[in-house]
Amino acid sequence: MITIRLATESDLPAMLAIYNDIIVNTTAVWDYEPHTLEMRRQWLATKQEQGFPVFVALDNHKLVGFASIGTFRAWIGYRFTVENSVYVDRFCRGKGTGKLLLQKTIDAARELNLHSIIAGIDADNEISIEMHKKLGFKEAAHLKEVGYKFDRWLDLKLLEFIIV
Repeated sequence: MITIRLATESDLPAMLAIYNDIIVNTTAVWDYEPHTLEMRRQWLATKQEQGFPVFVALDNHKLVGFASIGTFRAWIGYRFTVENSVYVDRFCRGKGTGKLLLQKTIDAARELNLHSIIAGIDADNEISIEMHKKLGFKEAAHLKEVGYKFDRWLDLKLLEFIIV
């Protein structure tokens, strides 16, 4: 059974392993080099300082995914809009973990009295796009060739969720 809770600093090594696997092997993150534990520590501290939750998913006490919301754009006029991120261990995908994490971020955004959530997803990542759509996200934009990784240009889809 999957349980979701707020992340703690002790979760960072497992979160880092998932994130680095995604960097190295997928186009879900458009970074090239694996992150360090210190980079993840600073990332978590920044989220906490800004008042944004980071959630982890546990399957029998093993961390199998994490999700967060955070600043969409830095200008004050965007303060009611956040961007979400959901990452699941490669061996645990397709079991509903991502959906549970995404729902938790939606609930958290609602509790924070935010107005909208933006998801930026590689246009070829149909599984993530469909998961977001099942929870009410709507496609808002398709940006052509705005990213480059693995020697090819990548398209980005922006999906939005309006909180009511």
